[in-house]
Amino acid sequence: MQQPDQNKLDAFLSKMVGDLGSVATGALVVLGDRLGFYKAMQSGDRMTAAELARRTGTHERNVREWLAAQAAAGYVGYDRDEDSFYLNAEQATVFADEDSPAFMAGAFEAVSAFWLDEPKVAEAFRTGKGLAWHDHSACLFRGTERFFRPGYNANLVSSWLPALDGVVDKLKQGARVADVGCGHGASTVVMAKAFPKSHFTGFDYHGASIDRARKAAADAGVAANTSFEVAQAKTYPGSYDLVAFFDCLHDMGDPVGASAHVRETLKPDGTWMIVEPFAHDHLAANLNPVGRMYYAASTMICTPASLAQEVGLGLGAQAGEVKLRQVVSAGGFTRFRRAAETPFNMVLEARP
Repeated sequence: MQQPDQNKLDAFLSKMVGDLGSVATGALVVLGDRLGFYKAMQSGDRMTAAELARRTGTHERNVREWLAAQAAAGYVGYDRDEDSFYLNAEQATVFADEDSPAFMAGAFEAVSAFWLDEPKVAEAFRTGKGLAWHDHSACLFRGTERFFRPGYNANLVSSWLPALDGVVDKLKQGARVADVGCGHGASTVVMAKAFPKSHFTGFDYHGASIDRARKAAADAGVAANTSFEVAQAKTYPGSYDLVAFFDCLHDMGDPVGASAHVRETLKPDGTWMIVEPFAHDHLAANLNPVGRMYYAASTMICTPASLAQEVGLGLGAQAGEVKLRQVVSAGGFTRFRRAAETPFNMVLEARP
């Protein structure tokens, strides 16, 4: 048995205490989000536990403990002299403002599925049969939409679409767009609001998500230029000027087959827009905080989802540009480039 260096062991245990605290605090973020605590504190006004409890219709003693834990984590501020708590502008942006590109409460909700569905994932590890997206807990579907939507709001119309050659002009004039793997329709709605002359069809194999997307489009006032259908990535119908895949190609069991189908449904001068999690092409370059998050999500969600389908290629959320280029080329595309990127996403453009 290896004998640890005591100083290195102490340092590693200190890291473990921090990581364990982060995991424990994550559950409290979900709790506070659900109970409306962050929204009630969004103004930045200082308030006692009793005041927050009154505003949210909750029990003061429980609220006091939640606030103390959040203050210890640095997620809320604490005024010792007044024994009161508050959100500063940065904390409010992250936890209370759902329209902010920095909003993170949805991510914590999505990550709840890691714990809830761990027994299912463990069985998938044993059998190799994978775990389909629809077999996860509902918090994953809600949290994923809430996590990705702020990024779409911030980047999709302002920078991602303009980075594609000639696409914005087509959308302004009136184009046909397929949003494949649309989930709850957040990306579809953002595009439909920005380009009312174009028509956007969202496709997803998950019927419950399509129902939610239809409601989201109606609520946003874009029902007239959107439609949503239950369909697979390899069988969706139609012919399009733009086909978009947002953070879903790597989840597919047969991404090469999906690529070939996009090629068939794309007009000769059309564009395939592929948004994928940011990743370098070698594991060693992804050993960083973003890679840590994405590899965890890939372990619990993305790779098992792919393995549960036909072929089951299992690209994973950190596939990288080289592997994605191979998938796209195998589908019959001859032009491929990285059009834009953020710390969390790569925006790839493919053309026939």
